[in-house]
Amino acid sequence: MSEAIVRLTDVTTTYEGAAHPVIHGINLAVNPGEFVIVGGPNGAGKTTLLETIAGLLPVVNGSVEICGEDILKKKNQLRKKLGYVIQNFDFDAYTPFTVEEVLIMARFGLLGLFKRPGEEDYAAVDTALSTLGIADLRKSHIGKLSGGQQQKVLIAHNLAKKPEILLLDEPFSNLDLATREHVCDVLCRIADLGVTIIIVSHAFDALPKRDVRVVVMKSGEIVLNKITPPECVQQTVRLTSES
Repeated sequence: MSEAIVRLTDVTTTYEGAAHPVIHGINLAVNPGEFVIVGGPNGAGKTTLLETIAGLLPVVNGSVEICGEDILKKKNQLRKKLGYVIQNFDFDAYTPFTVEEVLIMARFGLLGLFKRPGEEDYAAVDTALSTLGIADLRKSHIGKLSGGQQQKVLIAHNLAKKPEILLLDEPFSNLDLATREHVCDVLCRIADLGVTIIIVSHAFDALPKRDVRVVVMKSGEIVLNKITPPECVQQTVRLTSES
């Protein structure tokens, strides 16, 4: 068994000012290249789990390790290895950035202080735009795009980082059927390239043609963590959530 690329050990996290922890006693190990589906009812702590992995929340108890390092101690370095697509993010109509500018921003953390993007960075942007099928939007202002187009730009932004781990929170929520099918295909291809994907979703058709890890949460705890064939994922999540 390879060393876990994501490891949570007895983790409890909470939001500032909250009376009680949102997730507690979480133990989870994800190996490099795994495809992980996180399911469960609303309010189960699924988004909080992603935010915890990304180092966005204080850990009240336990530890979160990314690539063998504590995310809270080496947050800036480790975030370069992470892509995170949040749920239902809308750009203001007057946001002054073009799609290309939004994607090149993803490269800034990899460049170092005062360094300008070079050929490699623009090549990464070109690849991400092509992968999501939005090269024609390159010079469009992000705030003028539809919700589905913005969602694809956010995914492309994270792909431009060339992350080792990609976190996605309900990435299909703003997408029409055709766009959703395209993004499903993109995610499967990314997974096949060896990127570790952890996705919170109520849709279970964005799955590679291989076993995936299913994590089901209830009331802030993991109640199921098992390797499952893709054709069994939806039933596994549904039956565990309802039990």
